[in-house]
Amino acid sequence: LESELFGYERGAFTGATRSKPGRFELADGGTLFLDEVGEMGQAVQAKLLRVLDQREFERLGGTKTIRTDVRIIAATNRDLETDVASGRFRRDLFYRLNVVSIHLPPLRERREDIPLLVEHFVRKLNEKMGRKVKGVSSEAMRLLMDYDWPGNVRELENAIESAFVIGRRDVIRPEDLPEVVRRKRVPAVPEGRGLLEEGERQALLAALERAGWNRGEAARLLGISRATLWRKMRKHGLIQK
Repeated sequence: LESELFGYERGAFTGATRSKPGRFELADGGTLFLDEVGEMGQAVQAKLLRVLDQREFERLGGTKTIRTDVRIIAATNRDLETDVASGRFRRDLFYRLNVVSIHLPPLRERREDIPLLVEHFVRKLNEKMGRKVKGVSSEAMRLLMDYDWPGNVRELENAIESAFVIGRRDVIRPEDLPEVVRRKRVPAVPEGRGLLEEGERQALLAALERAGWNRGEAARLLGISRATLWRKMRKHGLIQK
């Protein structure tokens, strides 16, 4: 995450064969959205606070100070006030970020948004994967509406992406949806974050199995690069396959 946000210099770490600017550098003069800011480690929190206070940073492995002027929008599904009290999240960073706060209810409390979100994800994935999926069958939509979505919008997106990989028709059907949605129950995971990770892992497995474990074809099905596929496979312990 640190290298993604702040960039890195050539040789900063194994695999850094060239220098690369980070998100803060690229977003200079604009707006940067930081998702799941509550998951940041202490070191990244400290660098983020410096950017907010002093509008400067150094790339990973670099010594040159880079100036940046970026508006930050941050989101999290964690209770940051509790994390501040426990010392998990920096108090000073919390107050720097919490200028204007917007509370968005969980997806289970606004089920009327599900059809619109599904339509958006279908359109997005059609473009990403080069597909022509028309939408979701009424039976599949009923399952999507009945499920409680502990992982909220990202879990819904993962479910639709998994259906794209598994399904071969131009309409998503109930059998294309993840098993947990078909069963209409919530698996025993510690937090919604774990459920999101499992959804991503299932989408990867579905693509790899459909492609006969050909990584190039699996990457094409998912609409991602081979490098991104490799990184996600390593993250989910799928390299041994």
